[in-house]
Amino acid sequence: MTIELVDGKAGVAHISSEDKAIIHQAKFSKSDVVFDWGDAFKCSMSSSNRATVGTGCASIQGLDWHITAAESVMISNGSQGMKRNDIICAHYHRDSKTGNENVALTVLKGSPNATAAADPTIPSGKILSGAVDAYMPLWRIPLDGIAVGTPVRLFTPRGALWDSVTQQWKPPYTNGSLTLCRVGRVVTINGNVKFTGSGQQNYSTANETIPEAFRPLADQSIISFPSCVSACLSCVTGRCRCWATRNPPTPRRTAVGWRNSFP
Repeated sequence: MTIELVDGKAGVAHISSEDKAIIHQAKFSKSDVVFDWGDAFKCSMSSSNRATVGTGCASIQGLDWHITAAESVMISNGSQGMKRNDIICAHYHRDSKTGNENVALTVLKGSPNATAAADPTIPSGKILSGAVDAYMPLWRIPLDGIAVGTPVRLFTPRGALWDSVTQQWKPPYTNGSLTLCRVGRVVTINGNVKFTGSGQQNYSTANETIPEAFRPLADQSIISFPSCVSACLSCVTGRCRCWATRNPPTPRRTAVGWRNSFP
């Protein structure tokens, strides 16, 4: 049967990780979620080659996971005169033979560039579609030559019972948040943020995604920062592409809106 009382007694073990993922996606959206618990995965560089990620609780595509004691990952040395971005991710893996599943922290290494660092591509994989691997970006580790910069958070922690109509969202290349507000099918974005670094963007795709309930009805919906001639182009998938120049010295206010297809 394709109909099932997931939480009901059946006399045999019948609740699978797929059941949990379906229910959690329906309740909390298909987006990856980090909850405001523990240290909310606080990241620090304990040495030039070691990043430490604190305790926290999250959901990757509907499957819950947590860290109950700090974990460390290794960051490869930088190269003199080159810039690089590495991304710390939670890596979901399912053994194709046994079906056993696990999650672990991993580092996706970016490509060195003499002028501007770019994030490495995050492999796409849909767990409910049968993918054996999926990745959830958590932190960007910027390297300038052999110097390691301050980790940049790629998520916004959510409270235990967050307001589904108003939500905080962290744009690319900032440590601040903007407020997403949805009334019916109209979404507005307001707030002040400050860029963490300067740079010229040429429609590069960022790792940050807009939560499903706030995504635009059409591609190329713009989130603009007029005072520094910078913008993000938002897609129906929630991914953002960065355009023009980032200039960090002062806060940049934005106020935009679009139509939303969420029911």
